[in-house]
Amino acid sequence: MRFEGSTIFVTGGAGFIGSAVIRHLLADTGAHIVNIDKLTYAANLASLPGCEGHPRYTFERQCISDSVGLHILFDRFQPIAVMNLAAESHVDRSIDGPAEFIQTNIVGTFNLLQESLRYWRALSPDRRTRFRFLHVSTDEVFGSLGRDGLFTEETAYAPNSPYSASKASSDHLVRAWRETYELPTLVTNCSNNYGPYHFPEKLIPHMIIRGLADESLPVYGDGKNVRDWLYVEDHARALTLALERGKVGETYNVGGRSERTNLEVVERICDLLDALAPGAKGSRRDLITFVADRPGHDLRYAIDPGKIERELGWRAQENFESGLAKTVRWFCENQSWWQDILKRGYEHARIGLG
Repeated sequence: MRFEGSTIFVTGGAGFIGSAVIRHLLADTGAHIVNIDKLTYAANLASLPGCEGHPRYTFERQCISDSVGLHILFDRFQPIAVMNLAAESHVDRSIDGPAEFIQTNIVGTFNLLQESLRYWRALSPDRRTRFRFLHVSTDEVFGSLGRDGLFTEETAYAPNSPYSASKASSDHLVRAWRETYELPTLVTNCSNNYGPYHFPEKLIPHMIIRGLADESLPVYGDGKNVRDWLYVEDHARALTLALERGKVGETYNVGGRSERTNLEVVERICDLLDALAPGAKGSRRDLITFVADRPGHDLRYAIDPGKIERELGWRAQENFESGLAKTVRWFCENQSWWQDILKRGYEHARIGLG
């Protein structure tokens, strides 16, 4: 079985993408997983049903900005790989409060690289050859596309928000630790993820939850900004393939080949909600309102995933229609998961106006 007997660190494993990676690794591989997460507002151990008590799962509450704590974990668990998904990720929050993004995404990645390097250098030759550090990043580091074209692994970086700038910086650190110190690293850059267990501040879950409550559905600007959507479970499979088969020093772009305008996404959510949970006020499309745009809102993102498809054999199993239908149904059938988040005090108020 894949990764049989191997210990893998997953940082940010209580987050949206990290939890999907852990669920996939436990279900489809023989890996022992150490979930390293400091449990910020967006982390949720309830996104890992069945993990508590699992013989191949350990949770460690730990911030990647704390090098002493990381040192202890490396020496205790002796991992063969690190999958770094720990990050502050919400663009609107980065506009209002960039400092936390700099601390976690840049300083935290630096500390994780340093501890990985220290640990890796002390390994036996065989384990040094097998060790991998996979850094999970975003297409937002590339900036904004025009109406045409796709991001490739050769696209120049041009981040436009504090969030994307912090992720671009972390990508460059990972590359530098490979080139300077020969640490065996890989980088992936993904398009917008969606799916079950998605924290309510992001567009798709935000609109589903508001739609279920028959509340207004605020769309930034004219709704014509385009994103390329990737079902989170497809992304989790791509990441484990990159870890298993990817070439050290390479970057792999992961996208769903599913471009949609924000308005198209919201309208489709409305239609699915109307079919699954008819509202008291008629069509949810009537709830759509247009609000002031986000400062520096990139016009379009779109990824060419051809490299990971050709070289590693990955393919997205969900198209946008099938993935979104699964997502809306999941939120309708698992309301206790997101209602618990709201009860803890999360307020889905508009932020990020600068």
